[in-house]
Amino acid sequence: MHRSNRKKLLVLYLFLGLEILFAPIIIVFVWIRYRRGKRAPQQEDALSTKKRERISYYELLQATDDLSESNLIGSGSFGSVYKGILRSGTAIAVKVFNQQLDAAFKSFDAECEVLHSLRHRNLVKVITSCSNLDFKALVSEYLPNGSLEKYLYSYNYFLDIKQRQSIMIDVACALEYLHHGYSSVVIHCDLKPSNVLLDEDMVAHLSDFGISKLLGEDESDLYTKTLAKLGVWAGWISFNKM
Repeated sequence: MHRSNRKKLLVLYLFLGLEILFAPIIIVFVWIRYRRGKRAPQQEDALSTKKRERISYYELLQATDDLSESNLIGSGSFGSVYKGILRSGTAIAVKVFNQQLDAAFKSFDAECEVLHSLRHRNLVKVITSCSNLDFKALVSEYLPNGSLEKYLYSYNYFLDIKQRQSIMIDVACALEYLHHGYSSVVIHCDLKPSNVLLDEDMVAHLSDFGISKLLGEDESDLYTKTLAKLGVWAGWISFNKM
């Protein structure tokens, strides 16, 4: 009887020990899931419905006040980005490609090819595209806190340690998805602070896939050439030093 009771006590203590060991792990896991769900943009459902809709050239002109300079929020090698408000009240970002540059056509095609099926919380969500003989544009969600570059190189903005760590994790998650979470390997090729955009909750979203590459299985192991633009690594080094 004593041996039987001792065995029962040992089993009980063993289960209690396992519960004490795994309970914090489970709590942390549930907290992370809850935190991610809480931080996800509330606008996601509205944007996902917009993905199935077509937005005409004239609707884009109306939303951006005829591509007014007052709505210009950024410009790059291949075009300019404007803020717009649809009739539904949804804020959007409209990337208009420069028709005078042949490389801009390739950039537009590359972004359409890569982004049409990618889905991840740390990638900028593309709602639709608009294209005719004289106009090519990508319409994406509008992220109100702008780019990471603004927070790194401006004295008017500041990131604390927690925010920096969170942004680095967000970017790492986006890259992990591009490299391992999609049917083909996607190489961004232009990772830099200006291509990391921040939403209202300071969640980072990777953007600008204009020179990205889709690799097949036979290419992924051989692709070692660095295509990133000058200044990419300097930006990230300064980010880590801050």
